[in-house]
Amino acid sequence: MVGKVEVVVNEENKKVCRITSHRRTLSETDIVNFVNLVGLHEPPFIDMEFVQQTLPGLHNKRFAPAPLLISLGMGLIATRIMDVINTLAQEENLGAFHGMVGLEAVVKYPAFPGDTLQVEVEAYVDRVTSKGKYLVNLKHVVKNQDGIPVTIFTEKVMFEPKKD
Repeated sequence: MVGKVEVVVNEENKKVCRITSHRRTLSETDIVNFVNLVGLHEPPFIDMEFVQQTLPGLHNKRFAPAPLLISLGMGLIATRIMDVINTLAQEENLGAFHGMVGLEAVVKYPAFPGDTLQVEVEAYVDRVTSKGKYLVNLKHVVKNQDGIPVTIFTEKVMFEPKKD
């Protein structure tokens, strides 16, 4: 659901805050700019003859690098991520934010120029560490216009417990 943070209890009996982002159409310019910005000057991203002659199936045309998909997934939800965090903090015992401590990602399907992407986010407390800090998962599922997940990644962020 775009706009509203939904709170549900999942099958593991954890409170989960969910939100869906707005959509954005990926352009060839986006891909070219990202590739040049970060220096991904590898044949699959800069040599279309190589791509068309060498890469199989779906990958025989320009496609987005996985780090771009992760960045877009974060960016699409950036304006609303604090709504998700604040909602989770009210539901759980979250205090001060410590920052990201990890990222796990899986690429499921390629994304191409002209694809329209949207991200669904689920935030939940994964566990309390041995030092009493809260480890929170922010699971992002980036989907294309057909509802096919193109990448799934989880930001792992840490919080202090709320002080009374």
